[in-house]
Amino acid sequence: MTLDELRAAIKADPENRAMTDAGWEPLYTAGPHARIVVVGQAPGRKAQEAGVPWRDASGAKLCGWLGVSDDELHDPDRFAIVPMDFYYPGKGAKGSGDLPPRPGFAEKWHPRLLADLPDVRFTILIGAYAQRFYLGARRGKTLTETVHGWRSYLPEYFPLVHPSPLNFRWQARNPWFVEELVPELRAAVSLALA
Repeated sequence: MTLDELRAAIKADPENRAMTDAGWEPLYTAGPHARIVVVGQAPGRKAQEAGVPWRDASGAKLCGWLGVSDDELHDPDRFAIVPMDFYYPGKGAKGSGDLPPRPGFAEKWHPRLLADLPDVRFTILIGAYAQRFYLGARRGKTLTETVHGWRSYLPEYFPLVHPSPLNFRWQARNPWFVEELVPELRAAVSLALA
């Protein structure tokens, strides 16, 4: 199945009918020569409406961590951006933020999509949902423990916290993230894209 056929299959899936009927496109990017996969949670409402993932303050922070420009991050032959759900899941209860990705979505679509990306060097796992799915029992007891143990997941995975500007307190409590992990991540990205 080609990448275009896969996108059509995702849109035609009855489980995605409400989104397709609303005119939403599955929000992921992937080119056949992508070198790095970025797995996050699910698109936010604004990203879904704009049709572009990670083009916000969090995306700018992510670009800084990766050492790439916004244009490079959004080049599908460099980065495949593959959230745990390709559609905005809706708003949660008051004060709780967005709903989590739908169960079963990644299990159904990620293997089929990633099978068409033979040049991938490694995968960046942003947040607990991506880490739970890809690392399973190998992950730490907490997100911080998982990210702090990043070396044990190399060379296949780099676990990260969400690059939200709201995570500044977490980063202040965990200076090793910027001091140790980010330079290694930038070096790995540079090598993968060379």
